[in-house]
Amino acid sequence: MGRMVWSHVGLNCTDQKTTEEFYTRYFGFARARVVDLGEAQIVFLRKGDAYLELFAAGTEPTRQAPEDPTAVAGGDGPQTPGRMRHLAFQTDSVDAFLAELGDAADVTLGPLDFDDFICGWRTVWVRDPDGVIVEVSQGFEDDRTHPSSGE
Repeated sequence: MGRMVWSHVGLNCTDQKTTEEFYTRYFGFARARVVDLGEAQIVFLRKGDAYLELFAAGTEPTRQAPEDPTAVAGGDGPQTPGRMRHLAFQTDSVDAFLAELGDAADVTLGPLDFDDFICGWRTVWVRDPDGVIVEVSQGFEDDRTHPSSGE
């Protein structure tokens, strides 16, 4: 098999502009390209090597019904086979991220501390404008005692 590298995640958006503003403002993405399809467009956002591809969703709302934010199951995203569970990002401070998000924070779970596994590992899950669950963590590290998965 030839070289394989990460490409992107495609998101269906109720309002592409609102979703683009969310990821550019709070996650540091920038518009990389717009593909004009006539009556529709695809917006590509980039941050480093990571891309988000934003599609206009159909007229039917795709937003999930709000879940109990205190429930662990479901608060980190859909658990149905074949569906993306959540997007995930790393930050230096979950608390600073939540402060920056302010009233836009639709927290579905956490913040939770995972010090029993990794000292300083802290995570929160929030919902984006279209209902996609986004995990934001600080302090996660690879387990260096496991052999490399072969790069």
